[in-house]
Amino acid sequence: MSEKPLHLTVAITGASGVVFGQILLQALEADARVERVHFVPSENSLRVLAEEMQISGRNGLAEKLLGKKSDKIQQLSENDIGASIASGSYPSNGMIVLPCSMGTLAGIANGLAQNLIERAADVCLKERRPLILCVRETPFNKIHLRNMGLAADAGATIFPVIPAFYNKPIDSAEMARQFVARVLGHIGLPQPGAYTWKGDE
Repeated sequence: MSEKPLHLTVAITGASGVVFGQILLQALEADARVERVHFVPSENSLRVLAEEMQISGRNGLAEKLLGKKSDKIQQLSENDIGASIASGSYPSNGMIVLPCSMGTLAGIANGLAQNLIERAADVCLKERRPLILCVRETPFNKIHLRNMGLAADAGATIFPVIPAFYNKPIDSAEMARQFVARVLGHIGLPQPGAYTWKGDE
């Protein structure tokens, strides 16, 4: 990716595993290579955030997830289809959906663009920008698999939320951090402390 400060979009949708999205935002907040993050929580993600993390309400959600105020992360409404990231003329460097629900995957894969998350993803595909969909479901049915194939054919990277164990994580938070590090490494933002497999050296 370019050495210029990056502008990225992050969406959290209504699938289990919102802690991964929280850690992603925290990593981007701390990364000096990233100048702006447009953060879009879906309506359904609010229910999951309340259940899994006891975080409630849309207002100030980014601040609640970060534990502090941020000048870098701009929270947008899922219904704000006039936002900058809804246009291909806005110089975005890519988008990560973590976690990505099967409903969001279906909307993106089939080009529905019914809300800002789907529209921003559609813009990434048409402008050939990185789009990483961290899908979260199990087991997959044929509809899920078909939609993953459609999205991949259109240019998205399907990056399932599957934590690694070969690095011997001490807890679930470490598993989430290492998964996020792999996602960011995939878009050209290698993270300090990311585990690297060294084989039998």
